[in-house]
Amino acid sequence: MTCVAAGAIQVVLGIARSGIIAYYFPSSVIKGMLAGIGIIIILKQIPHALGYDADFEGDQSFVQPDSSTTFSTLMDVVDRVTPGAVLVSVVCLGILLLWETRLIKGSKVLAMVPGPLLAVIVGVILGGLQSGFGDHGLEAVHYVDLPDLSKGVAAFTFPDWGTIGDPRVWTLAVTLAIVASLETLLCVEATDKLDPHKHTTPTDRELLAQGAGNILSGLIGGLPVTQVIVRSSANIQAGGRSKLSTILHGALILLAIIVIPGIMELIPLASLAAILFVVGYKLAKPSLFKQMWQKGWTQFVPFVVTIVAMIFTDLLTGVLLGMAVGVFVVLRNTYLTPFHFDTKPKDDGKPIRIALGEVVTFFHKASIQRALTGLPSSTHVVVDASGTMDLDPDVRELIEECTIRAEEEGVRIEFIAPEERKRQATGVLTSRVQRAADRRSKKNRVDAR
Repeated sequence: MTCVAAGAIQVVLGIARSGIIAYYFPSSVIKGMLAGIGIIIILKQIPHALGYDADFEGDQSFVQPDSSTTFSTLMDVVDRVTPGAVLVSVVCLGILLLWETRLIKGSKVLAMVPGPLLAVIVGVILGGLQSGFGDHGLEAVHYVDLPDLSKGVAAFTFPDWGTIGDPRVWTLAVTLAIVASLETLLCVEATDKLDPHKHTTPTDRELLAQGAGNILSGLIGGLPVTQVIVRSSANIQAGGRSKLSTILHGALILLAIIVIPGIMELIPLASLAAILFVVGYKLAKPSLFKQMWQKGWTQFVPFVVTIVAMIFTDLLTGVLLGMAVGVFVVLRNTYLTPFHFDTKPKDDGKPIRIALGEVVTFFHKASIQRALTGLPSSTHVVVDASGTMDLDPDVRELIEECTIRAEEEGVRIEFIAPEERKRQATGVLTSRVQRAADRRSKKNRVDAR
């Protein structure tokens, strides 16, 4: 019932056009999220590639269900390496790397064969050849495991409509809807940045579609769903360009689970780990770190904070911490640069001009006060707010107080308020209208003669 209610809330969010939230995530945080996911994928797949499958495939949280962590699992795998899994992962990874070279991409025939599909097929073959490896070969735990669907409709669990009035159900539903929607919008923005064709995903429609999907999932006893960057990234890397690729993706998965579940269970997790290694590397390329570093610390710090926080917590927590740092950086920059101030002494008798920005808030009071304090005697300063669209009353009051205090120190502060700009503009317009009227009147007198 909770999943159905969460889906209904997402539908309402989509109708209310809440998808606009996606456009308020800073680029540095989005890129940090992508890099963080890439690093997490690599860290999480190392145990599977080495044959230690204690954690389930797809878990991206730092603290795992068995209370171990990402790094403690990496330490545990040292004594639990399975040579057969290592063989599969190394061979499959070699195939994937070969398929990234010009040799393969330049071949019309080989370029038509998807590298990941070939890696999976080779992994299945290598797994089948390990029957005589004994303890060094792959065991049942090293393969894909699917649920038993032989019961058909009887396997479905329908919602308990009697709990629809339970406040606990709706509390959990609201939580699920908010978390799922935020993660989806984050992944939507990240996917658009990965897309080489730079298509723009309609975020409101995404919320509507996901809400409808969660309603259907809840009606048959399924879990809540959300968009994840791994499948979207793999889709883009495979050449997907339209929503048809997503529809085919879902249809093929459903068909494979229903028609060939036995073949699916022949796929070693080590071969999937090799594929995800490549996906993770493409999300967290070293060139991305270099690019963000070159953009300056205001971009690099939120980027790194997002990555580190994601690795040690989870996606949503990491992004929220990165957002907090990004907002702090923006406020700091706004606080430091609310105006243009030419501090060079004026030998030609011209005043020092302080041109305020379009928006000046109470955050700027301290920096403006510093600029107007301690000026040499006989200094003439013009505080120009003629280009300011929004001037905080606190700042206006501060300027007036500084003007009074400066007079006692022999400093003249002249303040051009936004209202004066409007009056000047009105005056110019009035004079133009008057001149036009005078010209028409003069012309009429001439015509009358």
